[in-house]
Amino acid sequence: MSRILKNIFWPPNLIARQGASMVLYKNVAGWKRLGSWLTAHGIKSLPVAAGAKGMGCIGFPAHPAWEVTNACNLNCIHCHTHGGGKLKDELTTKEAKMAIDQMAKIPEFRMLVYTGGEPLVREDIFELLDYSKKAGLINVIASNGILITPQVASKLKKVGVAGVAISLDSADPDINNHIRNHSGAYTAALKGIRAVKKSGMLFQVNTTVMEYNFDRLEELVSLVNDLDSAILLMYQLVPVGRGGYIKNAALSRENNGKLLKMLAEVQQRSKTVIEPVAGPQYWAYMLEKHKKNSKHWLKLAEKLFHGCTAGRGLLYVKANGELWPCPFAEVSLGNAKKDPIDVVWRQNKILQQLRHRDLLKGKCGDCRYKEICGGCRGRALAFTGDLFGEDSSCFLDLKQKESHRIPAPSR
Repeated sequence: MSRILKNIFWPPNLIARQGASMVLYKNVAGWKRLGSWLTAHGIKSLPVAAGAKGMGCIGFPAHPAWEVTNACNLNCIHCHTHGGGKLKDELTTKEAKMAIDQMAKIPEFRMLVYTGGEPLVREDIFELLDYSKKAGLINVIASNGILITPQVASKLKKVGVAGVAISLDSADPDINNHIRNHSGAYTAALKGIRAVKKSGMLFQVNTTVMEYNFDRLEELVSLVNDLDSAILLMYQLVPVGRGGYIKNAALSRENNGKLLKMLAEVQQRSKTVIEPVAGPQYWAYMLEKHKKNSKHWLKLAEKLFHGCTAGRGLLYVKANGELWPCPFAEVSLGNAKKDPIDVVWRQNKILQQLRHRDLLKGKCGDCRYKEICGGCRGRALAFTGDLFGEDSSCFLDLKQKESHRIPAPSR
């Protein structure tokens, strides 16, 4: 009960902390639209931010993301879960509720992200959402939007869903539908977006960047602004799951630099908060771009930017109960069917190691920005086989370490 009350009567210290984080972000990013963003999304963002200490890959309140089912009504070419069919050993309703109880025991876990597959195809999804709401967790759901009608949106809100993320991979319907392997995916997503917005829940867009849609991303950012999305999470494809079978789909080092440079430029005038996922170099680049790279600014920035959240601010729960540091770091930490999630979060050795960036290797270990970046651990694992190896997609020029300058990538 006390936990539920905390989420109804939002603690003033968390409101102050989140407000301070937004002001610091405004200054570092050169963002000109903070006032209008707060007017449009400020109140609704509080529960979704869930006491956030800052910004990083997939946000940075410490929180779990739960792949409630592998089943999906789409067959996207880049899906990291091989989504499509339901797994035989997915958590039962009883096991799922036990997992929720374990997650609710972790004090810093105020928010739970439901993802998939497509979470709305799970038959007991509303029962589970209601259960986690009553356990004191704030619900957020990531969906392709196809099944979100006005009636479904209203029902989601009633079971404690504070925010809905809907996937769009291009402003061009043909490109989006090709990536999602469905001729009606774009139109259906927009209908879902309209239903979410009408319901009053916080709305955000999730995008996966790959070579297939890279050249048209500025059009997508413009569309997201027109849709008045509070947040744009721009995932970079990490070659895992089905995404590992697409030849040359992951961004090159050069295009990683071009992408993050474009986002830093667009953020200054964007109505939407843009956060790269699997591109933690963004935060260091912004400090350099806006000449806020002194020791004073770096120390201040470390309080806001945390870069890669794998195992530090995120725990990923697979549909069958397997526990990973993040959706792209395929490293088993145990299984919720036999290993209490709260114990794994506190005591697992790999998680403890991920929380100490002095253990990073190669360029990531030597970098002065490792506390606000840390490299993408999922990409490091995918390309080097080492969870603590260097992120080969990093475009920061460490040869100029003495001057700490990062050359702007050409476009």
